[in-house]
Amino acid sequence: MKKIIIAVVLIIAVGIGLFFVFKSNKNGPNYITEKTTRGDIKSIVSATGTVNAVTTVQVGTQVSGTIKQLFADFNSPVKKGQLLVQIDPSIFEAQVGQARANLMSAKAGLEKSQVTLRDTSTTYERNKTLFAKNFIAKSDLDTAQTNYLSAAAQIKIAEAQIQQAQAALDSSSINLKYSRILSPVNGIVISRNVDIGQTVAASFQTPTLFTIAQDLTKMQIDTSVDEADIGKINVGQNVSFTVDAYPELTFHGKVFVVRNAPITISNVVTYDAVIAVDNTSLKLKPGMTANVAIETATASGAIRVPNAALRFKPATTGKAGINKPEQKGTKTAKGPSVWILENKKPKYTQITTGISDGNYTEVTSGNISEGQQIIIEDASGSKKKTEQASGAPRFIR
Repeated sequence: MKKIIIAVVLIIAVGIGLFFVFKSNKNGPNYITEKTTRGDIKSIVSATGTVNAVTTVQVGTQVSGTIKQLFADFNSPVKKGQLLVQIDPSIFEAQVGQARANLMSAKAGLEKSQVTLRDTSTTYERNKTLFAKNFIAKSDLDTAQTNYLSAAAQIKIAEAQIQQAQAALDSSSINLKYSRILSPVNGIVISRNVDIGQTVAASFQTPTLFTIAQDLTKMQIDTSVDEADIGKINVGQNVSFTVDAYPELTFHGKVFVVRNAPITISNVVTYDAVIAVDNTSLKLKPGMTANVAIETATASGAIRVPNAALRFKPATTGKAGINKPEQKGTKTAKGPSVWILENKKPKYTQITTGISDGNYTEVTSGNISEGQQIIIEDASGSKKKTEQASGAPRFIR
């Protein structure tokens, strides 16, 4: 009985082995294919950038002092000439008063000099008459003449002192005017760097009080494009981008300018491609990070093949009807090629490719048409490896 059971088990094992052998020889290679399609392809260059206002104005102060009043805050809309900050004007008002008093003193000095000139002129004319009649000495006439000329020179000094005092008054008045910080443009305040009671010093560096974005309905993205891709970027190219704040939305813009100044960070060279964006909805805010896709080339209604098909190479030759050109006595042409599955047999086809979007590549020429089965992978190779790894079934003796 035991011998019968062992014989039956051996027969079953041999039968299973023969079944898998014949099945493997019958099926042959198992290819994964994908049909060629016709459609649009867009070649893009990916980059990251920062959303900024087109014109950003930093408002500072030319005078030092204590912040007395604030008339604008974050997100405040402002008009050109609108008062933003009032610096304590007490010191400047006192300087204006002192300068005005000095000007009045200089004008009084001019009047005094004019009176002196008139007196010396009268004396000089009188002495000339007396000297002509020999009533006074020549020295008296010379003294009168000297006094007259000195009084005339003093007039010029007094006039210069008036101009100096006027200039000092103008300077003090300008400083008093600068204590009122006005908005230079129409826009929106995006940052405020001072508070009431804070002292600002403009002695060495002009402090920034406010940052104003002139027009948030028109924004720009400053992108960092790698030097390997910058040659593909041109003004006017269409751009699509997303921001983390609105992951479900895709925004659009155009390349406005490509700046020639290189930016080198850790030996990586990039260039700034500025993208103009319409922000009428005001959803985009300064400082947002944008993931940008710049369309460098487009092809409409092109025959497309998957990029995996360009990388596919048969694992074996001379089996299952696989014949490469070199087996027919010809050399394989250099360049891209694909394998088409016809009548369950792969066929080598040389093609010329155009642009690629990362998933599909345009076919510009070659013996290929829409709807053909293109081989992208040989599934039988992976299946055999799995079977070899699993090994033959073992039986317990």
